[in-house]
Amino acid sequence: MTLPLLRPDWTAPAGVDAAMSLRAGGVSAAPWATLNLGRAVGDDPVAVAANRERFAGAIGAVPVWLRQVHGAKVLHLTDGREHDEPADAAWTDRPGVACTVLVADCLPVLMCSRDGRVVAAAHAGWRGLAGGVLEATLRALHDGAGVAPGEVLAWLGPCIGASAFEVGADVLQAFGRDTAAQDHDAFTFRPRPDGAPRWRADLVRLARQRLAAAGVQQVAADGRCTVEDASAFFSYRRDGVTGRHAAAVWRR
Repeated sequence: MTLPLLRPDWTAPAGVDAAMSLRAGGVSAAPWATLNLGRAVGDDPVAVAANRERFAGAIGAVPVWLRQVHGAKVLHLTDGREHDEPADAAWTDRPGVACTVLVADCLPVLMCSRDGRVVAAAHAGWRGLAGGVLEATLRALHDGAGVAPGEVLAWLGPCIGASAFEVGADVLQAFGRDTAAQDHDAFTFRPRPDGAPRWRADLVRLARQRLAAAGVQQVAADGRCTVEDASAFFSYRRDGVTGRHAAAVWRR
């Protein structure tokens, strides 16, 4: 069968491919139905292995799966082997090696250089964004391949939308926002009925701000909310126990 995939709408150069899995097309049973690609969410390992094989076959490259911890470490991938060390981003200049991140509400960020020499992927939930995972990925591209941020193209995949992402003061403080000011550029004040202070956070806007501040000039975004579309997307915030999508980018 043909695996349904989301293809980024961005101006990547010839020779660079990217894709994100949807929740259909796999063999996992509920509540991970059906194309769960995460091994650490309670699903049958045999089903996950079959799903990963389907995904790899569909993209025609070798996905390198990371041990994600909501941090900012970036790995340089030189082949298709998995790594034991924790990391939430990766880059490579090797054809056929797919930089891959798993998400289920967190923001997947795919990158490539304008000349197509290098590609990268970052797992960017609010902790990763606040911790500098995008900046760390850009530094790795610069230090490892001589690619300046102004030569990087980025794509922001589906994630939890601002209307669904309620956060507390700790998240604002992690981004250096003053909670006394209430509304901010990427945070909208929405107190609970009991008066408890809460905000709605816009991950896409936060990512755009950080990429722009780092010098990235060309950013495309899918814009869909994973919480709102249960037919297409897994969502940890919505369902708790659920599957994981993969977002990958590679050189042909």
